[in-house]
Amino acid sequence: MRNLTLLTDLYQLTMMYGYSKSEQKDKIAVFDVFYRGVGNNYAVACGLEQVIDYINELKFNEEDIEYLRSLKLFDEEFLGMLEEFRFTGDMYSVKEGTIVFPQEPILTVKARLFEAQLIETAILCILNHQTLIATKTSKIINNAKGEAVAEFGLRRAQGPDAGIYGARAAMIAGCSSTSNVLCGQMFDVPVSGTHSHSWVMSFCDEVTAFRAYADMYPDKCLLLVDTYDTLKSGVPNAIKVFGELRAKGYEPLGIRLDSGDLAYLSKEARRMLDEAGFENAKIFASGDIDELILRSLHNQGARIDCWGIGTKLITSDGCPSLGGVYKLAGIEENGVIVPRLKKSDTPEKITNPGLKKIVRFYDKKTNKALADIIALKDEDFSSLTSLEIFHPVYTWKKTLLTNFYIEELMIDIFKGGKQVYESPKVMDIAKYHKEKIGEIWGEYKRDVNPQIYKVDLSDRLYELKKELLTKNTF
Repeated sequence: MRNLTLLTDLYQLTMMYGYSKSEQKDKIAVFDVFYRGVGNNYAVACGLEQVIDYINELKFNEEDIEYLRSLKLFDEEFLGMLEEFRFTGDMYSVKEGTIVFPQEPILTVKARLFEAQLIETAILCILNHQTLIATKTSKIINNAKGEAVAEFGLRRAQGPDAGIYGARAAMIAGCSSTSNVLCGQMFDVPVSGTHSHSWVMSFCDEVTAFRAYADMYPDKCLLLVDTYDTLKSGVPNAIKVFGELRAKGYEPLGIRLDSGDLAYLSKEARRMLDEAGFENAKIFASGDIDELILRSLHNQGARIDCWGIGTKLITSDGCPSLGGVYKLAGIEENGVIVPRLKKSDTPEKITNPGLKKIVRFYDKKTNKALADIIALKDEDFSSLTSLEIFHPVYTWKKTLLTNFYIEELMIDIFKGGKQVYESPKVMDIAKYHKEKIGEIWGEYKRDVNPQIYKVDLSDRLYELKKELLTKNTF
């Protein structure tokens, strides 16, 4: 376990130093993590396990203290406080794999201002990255239409951590396997892979390379057929080797296409395999694929059974940042948490005050999600039989919800600095995510012009926000 205590922005430490010199240090503060929605109409919450690990390991060691001393920004009294630093607050969060929407609190910290300020940067770093990759993967999986997707973006990831934890996030969001062996070891997830073009090129000819691979893995033989010419040599040579395997009592897994016109090549390859009697051989495709290319290939009738997706998944091509933020929502005054609100000329940057929760409403007939309410933490919706909510964006439109049941999405993670929630295994989180994504209507998951999911504020939170907006100071 690495010590990530200094994984923070310098201004977090200078603010902590300022708090230590004032009466602010021990005041209890409430901070929310949420995203504003640029590029993502929904997101898959991911990274909580790594946040938990970070909080549990949060401790300034001697080398950290000595480095901070060398900056000549802090006095010895403050450095002494850091030597004793531990997280003693509360943390609430949605479970990993949960579907969340813009402005909803993904994670909330309630702790001394001195503590809550330090952990902002690392929490955002962890949650922003994994949630971004999980969300991109979710869109890819949605367009795969039930076909298996293998993640293999490690070589294109922006560093080892991005490769490892990006693969973790991809597995949670629905990938069937990863090429990343270290991720497989760390998180007990399935790994997959066959051979590259260099394997084929290293032999005197293609068919010899195929035979050598088939000899090593007779019951797991999947051959890459586009090194020289897919239809003239690759597929015919694969069929020849498959016939030799069958004569020995084995059946091949199939072939992989990695370049060219995947729609045309897959249809021709399927025809050739079927005519040769290998109707059960799978066609695996890779090569700079994303959700939009997947949709296009399906529209063209491509005959592809499994997908390998790397670069555009692991880098979240088209949406490089989630845009998650960590904003103060309340601070203690005379022993009471007083709500705080950030004003802005940009409406989506106006924050929601107070200690909050998310309440999701489900249709009893379909078990599909109807809408979410962001509410104050002490509000009780259990006795409601109907609720009128505003549509987001078009606030003059209303919807009356009836015949529903509810679920509160946020759970306790830390209480008084003690961990009270145990993260499930990655593949169990993936099962949970599959259930949660299935509760969201397809119209909300479209790539183009998705319907906007309804997220409203409770009446109490709305009135509180309106009151604070009319004040000149807070």
